[in-house]
Amino acid sequence: MISKFEQLSNLFEELEKIVDEKVDIYIIGGAVMLYHNVKQITKDVDIVVSSLEEFKAVEKALKKIRFITKIPTEEYKRFDLSQIFQRGEFRIDLFQRTVCKGFLLSEGMKKRAMKIRESKRLTIYLCSPTDIFMFKTFTDREGDIADCISLTETTIDWNAMLEEINNQMQISGNKIWITWIGERMDLLIERGLKIPIMKDINKLRELFFKQYEKEMKRKGSET
Repeated sequence: MISKFEQLSNLFEELEKIVDEKVDIYIIGGAVMLYHNVKQITKDVDIVVSSLEEFKAVEKALKKIRFITKIPTEEYKRFDLSQIFQRGEFRIDLFQRTVCKGFLLSEGMKKRAMKIRESKRLTIYLCSPTDIFMFKTFTDREGDIADCISLTETTIDWNAMLEEINNQMQISGNKIWITWIGERMDLLIERGLKIPIMKDINKLRELFFKQYEKEMKRKGSET
């Protein structure tokens, strides 16, 4: 378990000394919440890179500083997890662009990310609380509901989130996502959270079901 962001700063310093390619690392998940003091501990560090070359560079560097690879469990395979690295109390979940069921590190997410560290070969960004909140509505883990509530203690750009949800559905072609997001937001509202974009989410959800029903009728008529 990691309880202080300073522990991660020490890890980044190690990586800076050993990585042999120019790499931009984007941190998403509990580690960012730790930075914003809205989470006390996190069991892993979620790292996303944009390219295969960057993935290989980070993988090589982690192995040089004695991280060992672990086989992802069934739970984490559902997250399109590329690789798990473990060293003592540190566990790093490394992703190449795709994070969760096709959820992508987009250009909008990169622009909203905050740069916290830069050296000759390694630049560290923290994804925005807005995008972490959105990411956690794509999952079905109970702990992510509590994390979403905690994230509202930071600044959430709801309009940017709505735009990114639409963007993610378009670039993935997986419009059923809106039903998953809607269900998670329904749970958050039941727990007292106010979500300013809920009317828009409901409209997108209704549109999906109408299009889905229309498609099913069309297929039925062809058989």
